Amino acid sequence: MKELVDIAERVAAQLIARKQTIAVAESSAGGLISASLLAVPGASAYYLGGAVVYTRDARRVLMDISDDGMKGFRSSSEPYAQLLAEQMRSRFKCDWGLSETGAAGPTGNRYGDAAGHSCMAVAGPATEVMTLETGSDDRFANMQVFAATALKLLLRKLEG
Repeated sequence: MKELVDIAERVAAQLIARKQTIAVAESSAGGLISASLLAVPGASAYYLGGAVVYTRDARRVLMDISDDGMKGFRSSSEPYAQLLAEQMRSRFKCDWGLSETGAAGPTGNRYGDAAGHSCMAVAGPATEVMTLETGSDDRFANMQVFAATALKLLLRKLEG
C-alpha cells in the first residue's frame, strides 16, 4: 500500500495545485485506487467519490448504465473503461474520471481474458485508455499493480 500512497501523494499535489477534482470507478482493483487517494491528508480538496463496480447490478445502480446502454461494450475492455471514466466525470461534474476494469485472478473472466488483464482509462482535459497484462494469477498482487498503473496513468496526464 505504501507504493500506492506514494503515487497518490503526487497525484494529490497535482490536483490540489490545479484546483481540480476526480471521481473513480474501479472493479478488479477492489477500491485500492480510491483508498490510496483517500489516504492522503486533504483528500476532500480533490476526491469527490468513487465506486467499486464489480457486478452488473453495481454497473446499473452505481453507474446508471443499463443493459441496453452496454450494447457494443463488454466489461474488461478499453471501450468499457473509457465509458466508466467518462460516466464518473459526468455524474460528479469533476475535472477527471479514472476507471479500471479487469480480471485479478486467480482465474480469468467469462470474456476470455486471462488473470492479470486490466483496462484503465482517464477522462478529462487529457484522455487515455490502456490495457495491462501482468501474466500473473496472484490476485492480490494484480490488484495492487492495477491500482498503481491506473494512478500512474492519471499522474502522466496531470504532469503532461
